[in-house]
Amino acid sequence: MSAVENVTGSDQANGAHAGPAWGTAREMNALETLMWRAEADPRLRSTVCGLELLDRAPDWDRLVAAHDWASRLIPRFRQRVVEPPLGLGVPTWAVDGDFDLHYHLRRARLPAPGGWRELLAAAEQVAMTPFDQARSPWEAVLFEGLGDGRAAYLLKLHHSTSDGMGGIQLLSMLHARGRVHNPDKPQRPVPEAESPSGVGLVAQQIVRDVSGLPRMLRNASAALTSLGRPDRAARDAIRFGGSLRRVLADPDAAGSPLLAGRSLSWRFSALDVEFPDLRAASKAASGTLNDGFLAALLGAFRIYHEELGRPVSTMPIAIPISVRRDADAAGGNRFAAARLTAPVSIPDPAERIAALGELVRTARAEPAANGLGLLASPLSRLPGPLVSQLSGRLTKANDLQASNVPGIRDEV
Repeated sequence: MSAVENVTGSDQANGAHAGPAWGTAREMNALETLMWRAEADPRLRSTVCGLELLDRAPDWDRLVAAHDWASRLIPRFRQRVVEPPLGLGVPTWAVDGDFDLHYHLRRARLPAPGGWRELLAAAEQVAMTPFDQARSPWEAVLFEGLGDGRAAYLLKLHHSTSDGMGGIQLLSMLHARGRVHNPDKPQRPVPEAESPSGVGLVAQQIVRDVSGLPRMLRNASAALTSLGRPDRAARDAIRFGGSLRRVLADPDAAGSPLLAGRSLSWRFSALDVEFPDLRAASKAASGTLNDGFLAALLGAFRIYHEELGRPVSTMPIAIPISVRRDADAAGGNRFAAARLTAPVSIPDPAERIAALGELVRTARAEPAANGLGLLASPLSRLPGPLVSQLSGRLTKANDLQASNVPGIRDEV
């Protein structure tokens, strides 16, 4: 399976002033729980990496101090995951009394000649290394030794911490807008260590679930009230049921014979495309930027399969659909997953953009677009090995996972 992420210019120019309220939820939601527990199968590790190129190597002591400041400003970076006994509930975040910044932050020098390939190879090794689940699930590495005195910064997070949009919110908050140190930036004390009882966590979650029963009953009452219009209720139920069936069904496309083999190894590649050019090309074909991005990827797969003598007409792919709202807290995961039978054999880029645009619009308009999210709640209550078995059936069927994430628009 290929996983591709596109980072483009952002419209969130004032993200740095949004405040430090990032990753404040005390418990994982159902989707985050699935991603955390699915790692019982190492092929389902949910790791998110961001790689920044720096015009010069920063002062190491100042970089360490900046990370210490950030870990106090945003406690999530000092928190570890606490599992309830026997998996009876969802994981909880708790401040780690043994937090050691020097475990999470390190520096490395690239081998000669210190080019793009050496950098990506080093990043691959960091990304493939599993997290220590007894520690906060993040790492950062400063890579030195690039040409012209440049450096690179890699931030690695577990996906249960944040989705791509949440990651951009984080970087927008923490990046300075200038090189000069700002002594007036907000300071927070070191958060107090927490040692929650596993049994206590289960009890709290049970109490919360029970306290939510009145709301569930009110919702049920509202649903019964709608039966006063049984014709409309029946139509809505049938419409939603049909949508759910489509969303949960496997894509019609058979998997690519060239992409059938899966391993534990990752390979990073990057292609630099001018943002205005991609946007203009997409608009010329009456598509969105995302339509053009997906069309370019599938066009590349068409050439790849044809060159190797194994052409395919379609491919099963997965894309995230953001459900993040302006009022949502920063960080965390706010997305639904859509699985598509994507066209590969269309040679004309404009036609391919149009076909993909229609597919994506249809997926977004599904009444049960978050159908996989509905499954997440009951699945998250299952043991890790069973979670990975069921989740693997869904994710391993995708030959491509592609995500288009707006980047930081400000100069940082």
